[in-house]
Amino acid sequence: MNALETVKNYYDCFNNKDWKGMLALVHPEIKHQPNQGEERIGIELFTAFLQMMDECYEETLTEIVLLGEPNNSRVAAEFVVNGIYKKGDEDSPAAHGQKYVLPAGAFLEVKDGKITRVTTYYNLPLWIKLVS
Repeated sequence: MNALETVKNYYDCFNNKDWKGMLALVHPEIKHQPNQGEERIGIELFTAFLQMMDECYEETLTEIVLLGEPNNSRVAAEFVVNGIYKKGDEDSPAAHGQKYVLPAGAFLEVKDGKITRVTTYYNLPLWIKLVS
């Protein structure tokens, strides 16, 4: 499976809330670099992140565009996050089912069919405005 196929499967799993499927596509020493906060390294921390996300947010990604590069090791992703804020997250506004639509992007590295890095970007002040 090439890098684009791996990342497409990863986001398909995300949209289907198939967390086990997502985790099967990531390397045990995955580097997760979120928009805000500290980098997480390792599948245990990434799993905990997914559990928190599942508790606090109901999200579906649409308008997904994936761009690969000739070495077949990196993929850029652009998408729109369609979400519902279910439960308050640390240092964030109170949650009461607010809906939001937020453009976002990510950069991923793939080696031997496994995602080794996910770096995500979105406009945090816009998200706060949308849910406040």
